[in-house]
Amino acid sequence: MTGPDRPAKVLLVDDRRDNLLALEAILQGLPVQTVGADSGEDALKHLLVDDFALILLDAQMPTMDGFETARHIKRRERTRHVPIIFLTAADRDSHLALRGYAAGAVDYLTKPFDPWVLRAKVSVFVELWTKTQQLAAQSDLVRVRDGELRAAGVAVDEATALLKAGLAAGGEVGRSQVEKAMETLTRAVRHAPGSSARP
Repeated sequence: MTGPDRPAKVLLVDDRRDNLLALEAILQGLPVQTVGADSGEDALKHLLVDDFALILLDAQMPTMDGFETARHIKRRERTRHVPIIFLTAADRDSHLALRGYAAGAVDYLTKPFDPWVLRAKVSVFVELWTKTQQLAAQSDLVRVRDGELRAAGVAVDEATALLKAGLAAGGEVGRSQVEKAMETLTRAVRHAPGSSARP
């Protein structure tokens, strides 16, 4: 699992080990954790168990090439929104670039590429991912607070009903109803968001 306090993970997919090592070196120093995969199949396995901010995907690999891998990634609900940057050693063939974008890539770089350009692109996507994680965490917190407020509101309504019944009954029964109402109100205050009261 990833969260707002953990570094973004970037999946590096290339069938050549030296290319994976070069990508890791280029991204060194960025607030990312790199995960290497030496085939499309290996990449898909990683994507089943982990969340990634970005995928750097070699377009030309044996067995399952980058285009086919990207199509599988985009078909899955869990991974369809993960941005993909295609990397290829081929010359600047516009047809290959079009295939990359058609397969769901957000960008396309031809090797040899400028390491600083790649770092800049990765930084942008990682920052977007980080902001999205922070917004999701804030949204979760708002949902929790909203639930606490609703529960406190129910408790206050219950206490109000008990007080009304106590006032109407009077005597010992009335006193008992008022005590129950006070206990209910104390519980509501204790569990209200931002309360400093202790159980």
